[in-house]
Amino acid sequence: MTETPSPLQPLDEDWQRALCVVAHPDDMEFGAAAAVARWTGQGKHVVYCMVTSGEAGIDGLAPDACREVREEEQVRSAQIVGVDVVDFLRQPDGVLEYGVALRGVIAAEVRRHRPDIVITGNFRDTWGGRNLNQADHIAVGRAVVDGVRDAGNRWVFPDQLATGPGGLEPWGGVREVWAFGSPESTHAVDTTDTFDAGVESLKAHAAYIDGLGWENWDPREFLEGMSRSTGSRLGVAFAAPFEVFPMGWGE
Repeated sequence: MTETPSPLQPLDEDWQRALCVVAHPDDMEFGAAAAVARWTGQGKHVVYCMVTSGEAGIDGLAPDACREVREEEQVRSAQIVGVDVVDFLRQPDGVLEYGVALRGVIAAEVRRHRPDIVITGNFRDTWGGRNLNQADHIAVGRAVVDGVRDAGNRWVFPDQLATGPGGLEPWGGVREVWAFGSPESTHAVDTTDTFDAGVESLKAHAAYIDGLGWENWDPREFLEGMSRSTGSRLGVAFAAPFEVFPMGWGE
């Protein structure tokens, strides 16, 4: 007999600033753009950070040309859901490695934007079952959790700190890291009213989607599948799932 998925708890939306750090352009749109549209509609400030520019993502397009296309698509996609700031760290696509260097560039972003919440993608080994996750997703998610903690410690990456223009200060104000799409999700947010914006945001990645060669693939149908099943666990029509990692001591 198939086990019934457990109910999901609503996310705490008592915050004002979020930083979304993911590996590639399109990662947010495949799982969390509709949630972002909800939050920007509430007047919250959301910033996107792409660790890579997805330059290895289109087989028929050389990396330099691909980088330009994918950055342009990501900026347009973000604007659809109310995000006006998109940072590109331009780390190497497809070969990201978890480690001190990656933690450092992420810690700098956290110090620069000073968010209450940091959002990343699923960094578990799978998407649930036998569907393996991608290496960049795992590396970035792990580095996000550690980079958030690093950002609050002035003795970690002290070279980022300076008193002059452009200098950063430690930031320990991140309350939680949320990983969307995790098979270990315990929370979710209602995206019923902003689902269409999420679909349009994914459609903005037209060159990337075309490059995948998925015959007859429909963005709305794809997003509905996950959103409806998650919504049923939250008691709404559509929802986005998140695994929550508290950043405070002893939580």
